[in-house]
Amino acid sequence: MKILKALASATILAGCMFGSASAAGLVVGFSQIGSESGWRAAETTLTKQQAEKRGVDLKFADAQQKQENQIKALRSFIAQKVDAIFVAPVVATGWDDVLGEAKEAEIPVFLLDRTVDSSKDLYMTAVTSDLVHEGKVAGEWLAKTVGDKACNIVELQGTTGSSPAIDRKKGFEEGIGGHANLKIIRSQTGDFTRTKGKEVMESFLKAEDGGKNICALYAHNDDMAVGAIQAIKEAGLKPGTDILVVSIDAVPDIFLAMAAGEANATVELTPNMAGPAFDALEAFKKDGTLPPKWIQTESKLYTQADDPKAVYELKKGLGY
Repeated sequence: MKILKALASATILAGCMFGSASAAGLVVGFSQIGSESGWRAAETTLTKQQAEKRGVDLKFADAQQKQENQIKALRSFIAQKVDAIFVAPVVATGWDDVLGEAKEAEIPVFLLDRTVDSSKDLYMTAVTSDLVHEGKVAGEWLAKTVGDKACNIVELQGTTGSSPAIDRKKGFEEGIGGHANLKIIRSQTGDFTRTKGKEVMESFLKAEDGGKNICALYAHNDDMAVGAIQAIKEAGLKPGTDILVVSIDAVPDIFLAMAAGEANATVELTPNMAGPAFDALEAFKKDGTLPPKWIQTESKLYTQADDPKAVYELKKGLGY
C-alpha cells in the first residue's frame, strides 16, 4: 500500500511539474533512440507532454535504434540553432565529434536515461537512474529468494554497447556475488525488444534440456522478459514458478504478468527523464545556473506482493 501511495504521489507531482515551468519560447531538439519498448514509448510521450505544458517547441527525431541517425539529427538541430538538445544515446561511444560541434555552437546538451563515454564538458548534465544499482537490486532479490538452492541463471542483455546493458549486467553480477550457488550459464543480447527476447529465450531453452536446467531469467528490461515469458509457456513450463523472472523498468505489461504469476520482480526506471532536464534547462537559461553533471532518478523494487493489478492501472496513467 505504501508503494501504491508513493506512485500515486509521483503521478500528482509529475502533473504539478508540467504546469509549473516557464520555459515558453524555447526550441529543443530531442533525439530519441526509437520505440523498442513500452518504457521507451512512455519516455517519448512524457517528454512531449512536458514540452507542450511548458510551451517548448520540441523538434523530435526517432533514430530507429541507429547511432548514425542520432548523429544526423543532432547536426540538424545544430544547424537549426535550437536552444538545447536532449538525446537518449543508443550506445555509449562515438559522440565526441558531434558533441564538440554542439559545444562550439554554444548549444547545451542534456543526456536522458543513458550516458556516453565522452568528456563531461561536452554535455551539460545526464538525467539517469543508477543503472548499476538497478542490476544489483535485481541480483540481491534473486539471491534472497533462491536462498541456498543451486540456481542456473540465463540473462537477456540489452543492446550491445549501451550503458544500460553494460551497467545492469555489472550490477546484477555484484548482487549475486558471493553466492556460489548462483551461476549465469548463458547471456546474450535481446536488443531490449520483446521479439528478440522471445527468440533468444527459445534458444536458451533448447540448449538447456527444454529449460529444465534453468532456475531463473534475468532480463535487462521488461519487454525482453515479456517475450521470454511467452517462450517459456510455449516450452510447456510455468514462468514465475518453474523459471523465476526478474527484470528492470516496471512497465505496465510486466505487472499484468506478475498478476498472472508469470513474473516475480521488476526494478522501476521512471520514464520521466525530461522533467528534471527541462527544469535544469530553465534554470540555466534564466540566470546561468549550472546543474550537477548527474541528476539521479529514483528506482524501486516491485514484487508480486505489491498488488500488481493496481500498480498496472497507476502506471497506465503515467503515459505508457
